[in-house]
Amino acid sequence: MKYGNLVIEKKEYVVLKRFMNLSGYYKDDTLRKSVQKLVGELETAIICDASEMYEDVIRFNTTVTIVSENGWHKKFKLVMPTDSDIKNDKISILTPMGAAVIGYSEGDAIVWEFPSGEQKLTIEKVEQENEYMNINMVL
Repeated sequence: MKYGNLVIEKKEYVVLKRFMNLSGYYKDDTLRKSVQKLVGELETAIICDASEMYEDVIRFNTTVTIVSENGWHKKFKLVMPTDSDIKNDKISILTPMGAAVIGYSEGDAIVWEFPSGEQKLTIEKVEQENEYMNINMVL
């Protein structure tokens, strides 16, 4: 991991913690396990102000290109649950894939449990849509 731990922007951290508090209510086992793993990683995360965020860290509204060890590529935008749209490659933070990549950076390799089993993923490219995302409506 490039920065040693997950790197999360302060306001996004608050939103993530709220989502994680609901994890016991998730019916899907894979999602519940993903969220619980993310909860553990958030305990040691580096929390930054928006102005201090690294440009190559995955956060809300980041477009991510990943490649798996078995060769498939996937490009998607990480979004809030209300903006999720699989057909348009907008993946919610509350999916196994969303929970797997948040806070990681370009070049990082991660191992995560998906419905199809454990996968090793490499974050190939990180593209930020804007400098600062307004998530006050969730707070």
